[in-house]
Amino acid sequence: MKKKWKCVCGYIHDGDTAPDQCPKCGAPAEKFTLLDDKAANLVERSRHTNVLHCQLVGLARKLEAACKDGIADNLDPGCVHVFETTLAHSYEIMKLAMTEMQGHIAKGKWG
Repeated sequence: MKKKWKCVCGYIHDGDTAPDQCPKCGAPAEKFTLLDDKAANLVERSRHTNVLHCQLVGLARKLEAACKDGIADNLDPGCVHVFETTLAHSYEIMKLAMTEMQGHIAKGKWG
């Protein structure tokens, strides 16, 4: 794993040395702190989990589109019920994942 450097603005840089300038806020290299192994590992784990949450949101959006199409098709009441129920669950999944990501951002675990 590459070293991780954290800028005063929160930006995380991966590399053997801090960048000359922060791409987010423009701070010089001196404003970066080298993260210890535990903190760097947490950044990696957070990045992985955040990608998984993003995938859940994307899948929920695909479910949403399929359900809306199925509801509009209106083949029979049983089908519409399945699509309506799944649509409600897809919204819940999406909101859960987004709320968890919001919590990660608030805790500085976005990385």
